[in-house]
Amino acid sequence: MMLVNGFLGEVVGLETILNEYSYNLALYGTPDLRAPWGWQLYGHHCAVNCLVVEGRMVLSPVFLGAEPDEIDAGPHAGLRDLFADRVEPGLRLMAALPEELRRQAVVYERMVDPAMPEGRVHPGDERHLAGAFQDNRVIPVEGVRLAEVPAEAREHALAIAGSFVRLLPEGPRAARMREIAGHLDETWFCWIGGHRAGDVFYYRLQSPVLIAELDHHCGGVPRLRHAQAVPRPHRAAHPARQRLRPGLGPPVAAAGGRELAGAAQPYRQEDQDDGEQRVQHP
Repeated sequence: MMLVNGFLGEVVGLETILNEYSYNLALYGTPDLRAPWGWQLYGHHCAVNCLVVEGRMVLSPVFLGAEPDEIDAGPHAGLRDLFADRVEPGLRLMAALPEELRRQAVVYERMVDPAMPEGRVHPGDERHLAGAFQDNRVIPVEGVRLAEVPAEAREHALAIAGSFVRLLPEGPRAARMREIAGHLDETWFCWIGGHRAGDVFYYRLQSPVLIAELDHHCGGVPRLRHAQAVPRPHRAAHPARQRLRPGLGPPVAAAGGRELAGAAQPYRQEDQDDGEQRVQHP
């Protein structure tokens, strides 16, 4: 991401603010075996937040983007397809779905669709729903429930989840994948756009313990060369939450999630009280 950022700065002539090293690193607290501490890496197309409590690591929320998704000149020429490990499993999952379930997964056929409600495409986040300043947003599930899809599609869903948590070290990553796999029947998958090779699209994998979004951004027309991704845990599933604020009990997640769509406006911003993803209380 940083190399691409430097290349973008060269292309647009803004090397002083868009370069390989134009990022900030903040350390919160003192590294400790038990007391909470963390760090944040932040810059253009990169926001990584890490929290460690009693040896348990949470790497979320994370935002990663690349524009362009290829370096075609200079010392790093040939670097490309930075999001291939997220793009390709998504396309494979769609291909593995029977026609009826594929139609159910596609909530909008076009990236900017006349059927979309007002505000569905954000000026900055575009189709992302869990982006910046959306910590307590109520996000109803959409698309198809993975309990209903073939085994091959479920495997591709786990591959998507694995790509979104790959920044974690081996131990925490394995624990996170066990948690995600344990909620696979409660996981939903939705899609916007085309689903053939070369198409631009958005998808969201959403469960009681994960929200993972991939979007091809545009600045006019959605492009394969501009991809952005956001993974978050649900507030109720945040593994450090109870240690940090034991007075706050976890909210109740609606099983299957369909109740959420009727209980809340689909794109409402909830009060931001503790910086974590919220699901709607019954």
